[in-house]
Amino acid sequence: MATAAAFLLVAAVGSSAASGDSQPAHLVSPGDPYAACDISGDGPDTNYPSAEDEPYVTTSPRDPRDAVGIFQQDRWSNGGARGLTATYTHDGRHFTETPLPFSHCAPGGLNYQRASDGWVSTGPDGTVYASGLVFDATDARNGVAATTSYDGGRSWTHTTPLIDDTQVQFSDDKNSVTADPVHPGVAYQVWDRIEEDDSAQVYDGPAYISVTRDGGRHWSTASPFVDTSVVPHSQTIGNVIVVDPRTDTLYDVFDWQTYDIDYTTGTFTPTDLHFAVVKSTDQGRTWSKPVTIAKDTSVPEVDPNAPTDATKALRAGGDLPNVAIDPQTGELYVAYEGSDFSGGAYNSVELTHSTDGGRTWSAPKRVNQVASAPAFTPSISVGARGTVSITYYDLRYLTAGNTRTLPTAAWLVAFPRGAEGHARERRISRVFDWLQAPYARGHFLGDYEGLAADGPFAVRPLFVETNADAPKNSTDAYSGLFPTGADYGPAAAATVAPRGMGPLGSRPHRLVR
Repeated sequence: MATAAAFLLVAAVGSSAASGDSQPAHLVSPGDPYAACDISGDGPDTNYPSAEDEPYVTTSPRDPRDAVGIFQQDRWSNGGARGLTATYTHDGRHFTETPLPFSHCAPGGLNYQRASDGWVSTGPDGTVYASGLVFDATDARNGVAATTSYDGGRSWTHTTPLIDDTQVQFSDDKNSVTADPVHPGVAYQVWDRIEEDDSAQVYDGPAYISVTRDGGRHWSTASPFVDTSVVPHSQTIGNVIVVDPRTDTLYDVFDWQTYDIDYTTGTFTPTDLHFAVVKSTDQGRTWSKPVTIAKDTSVPEVDPNAPTDATKALRAGGDLPNVAIDPQTGELYVAYEGSDFSGGAYNSVELTHSTDGGRTWSAPKRVNQVASAPAFTPSISVGARGTVSITYYDLRYLTAGNTRTLPTAAWLVAFPRGAEGHARERRISRVFDWLQAPYARGHFLGDYEGLAADGPFAVRPLFVETNADAPKNSTDAYSGLFPTGADYGPAAAATVAPRGMGPLGSRPHRLVR
């Protein structure tokens, strides 16, 4: 186990953003609180020490300088990480890391070998709720857990398993947590729970929910709330709740996936893939029937210069919607990867929105600013003044013939309310080589990244970049404050010179950990 001194690590200020940016992103993951943990009994395969992946971030409604991030720490190649780490700030700039008690590597952690899929959300009273996927690699144990912080991420308590499955046919996946912005002490955890039994020819993946109404001290018994058994061989994935603070209506957005399954060969062939939404007007006690948002047209994520080279496969946010709501108007926005604008050749970042409570949705719109460049893993937030902000990665710096590196950058694009006006774009990361990321069924930065509104005029992304010294410390997490709307400044040119890169040059069944 790591020593106690290693568990609080103050972040050094390491600039990441493009040259000339006035508010660069900074390193928020300088250490590894699990470096000394004994993982010899945690299953086989490759562990990537000091690698941070798949971050998420929340800011406090009481003071946007209070922010808490979360990410996987020390990623495994075959699923999950040694644990989840939180990083918090009370001045908006200087971050401190602390381990989250989801796995045995953390002090006082749950007795699970690995953790994954971290998510955080802050309530109106400043209470921070964290969610984590927990599981063993050497047996069938897996589940979802919750923990709570009453001091802005400095310490965590009331760590609670929400579901603990021990039978091999049950798998929990893609959890998230949302604090109710109207009712202090109320928060909602949702995820998909897959039942897969080949001998009985059963495949089902309903969405589950657990609710706290006392500030995370207790959580309700996990129960299904989106019934997928009405369509054989269906599952949900990527469930995320947003709440309309005007009406306290809950909206859960997810990807609905239906397969034709050949049980002789174990082949899954998708027959219907679409994003959907259900809503609740009684704090999650009852839910509407699903309404279709848009088709899921995402295609496998690949290196465009080596699309058939398995060693250069990518893993990003395909199939997983990212959702936000305008707190003033209740307008809903869903961003996702889709191939509608490339004729099915590669993914762009697409956006749709609803002005009538999710009953109808606009036609998809491409929002990444270089149409010819594949774009990945959108995150979305809407500020108090209606500004729609989206972050994503793209490959605009990749040149034909370059199969040595995969130059990648993270971008922030902002639109006025309705997302129909002129977009302003800014690069928020260095240009880095995606192929240096941990390999976990593809070079992996995360199935999602973090983005939160930070007051009325700024957003706070939390994203991952790779380092040159892979496989040791192959990835790190970065965050910063970036202005939006009228204060956003000039649009970034697509030809901004990268630094330090030299010359730039059938959908699988998904169970994602």
